[in-house]
Amino acid sequence: MSRKTVIFIALLIIACLSLAGCSGGKAGSADGADLGQELTYATAKDINDMNPHLYTGSMPAQGMVYESLVENTKEGIKPLLAESWDISEDGKVYRFYLRKGVTFHDGEPFNAEAVKRNIEAVLQNREKHAWIKLSTMITSCNAIDEHTVELVLSEPYYPTLLELSMTRPFVFLSPKDFVGGETKNGVNGHHGTGPYVLTEHKAEQYAVFEANESYWNGAPRVKKITAKVLPAGETTYLALLKGEVNFVFTDDRGADSIDVEAMDSLASSGDFQFVRSEPMNTKMIVANSSKADSPVKETAVREALWYAVDRDTISERIFNGTETAADTLFASNVNYANVELQRRDFDLDMAESILERSGWLSGSDDEVRVKDGIPLSMSLYYDVNSSSQKSQAEFIQSTAKQIGMQLELVGEESSSIANRRSTGDYDLLFNQTWGLAYDPQSTIAAFTSEASYLHTTSGIAKAEELYEKIGQVTVSTEEAARKSLYADILTIVHDGAVFIPITNGSVTVVAPKNLQGITFKQTQFELPFENMYFE
Repeated sequence: MSRKTVIFIALLIIACLSLAGCSGGKAGSADGADLGQELTYATAKDINDMNPHLYTGSMPAQGMVYESLVENTKEGIKPLLAESWDISEDGKVYRFYLRKGVTFHDGEPFNAEAVKRNIEAVLQNREKHAWIKLSTMITSCNAIDEHTVELVLSEPYYPTLLELSMTRPFVFLSPKDFVGGETKNGVNGHHGTGPYVLTEHKAEQYAVFEANESYWNGAPRVKKITAKVLPAGETTYLALLKGEVNFVFTDDRGADSIDVEAMDSLASSGDFQFVRSEPMNTKMIVANSSKADSPVKETAVREALWYAVDRDTISERIFNGTETAADTLFASNVNYANVELQRRDFDLDMAESILERSGWLSGSDDEVRVKDGIPLSMSLYYDVNSSSQKSQAEFIQSTAKQIGMQLELVGEESSSIANRRSTGDYDLLFNQTWGLAYDPQSTIAAFTSEASYLHTTSGIAKAEELYEKIGQVTVSTEEAARKSLYADILTIVHDGAVFIPITNGSVTVVAPKNLQGITFKQTQFELPFENMYFE
């Protein structure tokens, strides 16, 4: 196995939400037992607090334990803990008819009162959940009878079912696990209704999930899943070489060094299969249109940079084709996003022409363009822990230089970059859309949020129209009206060139050849383990 392959595997496991499985032999379980057909996933981080009404826990782990009323699928919203539902004509009242015979892992019944208590527990911490607009719009949750529950909203909100289907916070924990009737300050246990039960957790070492044999939808065929914390790098890599780790799941937010040579090497062994989802998100450069003291405030500058990004080469050389070039903010498989927008393919001549027409004059070949004595220079922030972001930044820097644009590259921790995004202290930074399950509504709602993209969007020519249409689309009850509003919203931000797309990321699974039932959810953060089985 080549050195390049070795490095790839180590980076893949370090950076992703890695999952590892075993199909025979010794397999790194907490007790060293022969796992046989059990799965283990190696992770550089502990599963942390599994309270589903907060945000520090592992989403793949929470997705095994907890469930929501409805499920977001490729075919649309489908029943989960609610068998059916009605929506009032004014769009403000949702009545759910709950599945009967469901129990929490501790034996407590899942019923309307449990739903009411869980939703009220979430709403007791509204400030924490303000990012999800539904939490600000629920005025009451009422138990009509044992298996009927009603949500009342302050106004119509079409993404209600979508936001109820998310991994958190609107999922259900046994009321016996509440502390003082609340969950915001901690819980006594982690008993959901999902296909797996958290049976053991030793912080910073491992967590064990066992099949819920009483699961309402049938007991899972993979009976045990272990989340094992391993030091990033050589230790985990050696576990893979020994056959203790042979299943990897990545959401592509950090596993950005997928190497075709390494994948081919693993595939040639005959022991592995590679499964990749459709596009889940868009990686992009976010431009601060409201920064008055920077060239980035000009649409022409942002548009020229867009033309200077060679997305096809980034896809092929940096991601080896595992991420596809993106032309728009959202891929066409995202709801409401299949909109006809002006293409801006890689074209340095076009980029130079735009800058010339807008008054950015060039000197010699090596000089930065200048306008009114101001150099065409901007800072581009990237995640210092992401090797692909650094590679992309350096590549984009080199092509931008050819059009007389200087990009100063700054690597920082992701938390620092997030803070810059919320305070507006940036010219350009790497980011990504929220993902298939959350889009377009969540990313677009963030256009108006100071904590997210308000600084990005507030300086564009049609900002006020944009915000007005965003307000209208979330309360619209007519499908045709929503499509029209989304088309207008996407056109405005596209014309403003504030979200410069680079590639579409997907979910990749590297698994044993004999593992069947590998499918994907409408989210980049978890997998339906309950569907998997060994031949």
